[in-house]
Amino acid sequence: KDVDGFHSNNIGALAKRNQTPLFEACTPKGCMALIRSSGLDISGKHAVVIGRSDIVGLPMSYLLQRADATVTICHSRTRDLARHVQNADIVVAAVGAPEMIKGEWIKPGAIVIDVGINGVPDASKKSGTRWVGDVEYDVAVQRAAAITPVPGGVGPMTVAMLISNTVQSA
Repeated sequence: KDVDGFHSNNIGALAKRNQTPLFEACTPKGCMALIRSSGLDISGKHAVVIGRSDIVGLPMSYLLQRADATVTICHSRTRDLARHVQNADIVVAAVGAPEMIKGEWIKPGAIVIDVGINGVPDASKKSGTRWVGDVEYDVAVQRAAAITPVPGGVGPMTVAMLISNTVQSA
């Protein structure tokens, strides 16, 4: 069984309005749980998904559309990315670039889900590496209504959704 939710049958069913996938991809499913836990009514909200991967970006956009959000998909080559992010009620960053999304771009009160986990050199760390997300956390946390930390935010939710899908498959 495809408990990861990556099989083309599951992704295809997710993309079609009148079909239900057997399993939803774990990371996007976890992101949706995090958004819902914020108490925000997703319906009618403007969501910006930064990243168009088959694993996170596209399935995330489908789940947000199913929740009646208006979705804009951006990526590393999107022109005027700041403008898109500034207008978003929900930001899901999954582009894989350290702190590419500047904190001042975040609309006050927005929900920010940072899927990225990037190692950057840091001589002050014993390992020589510091982990950061795709969003400039220190500034964004002061503007967002809710934001996921990196590490320790989306990763544990992905594991939880994998366990959920595994239990569902039994």
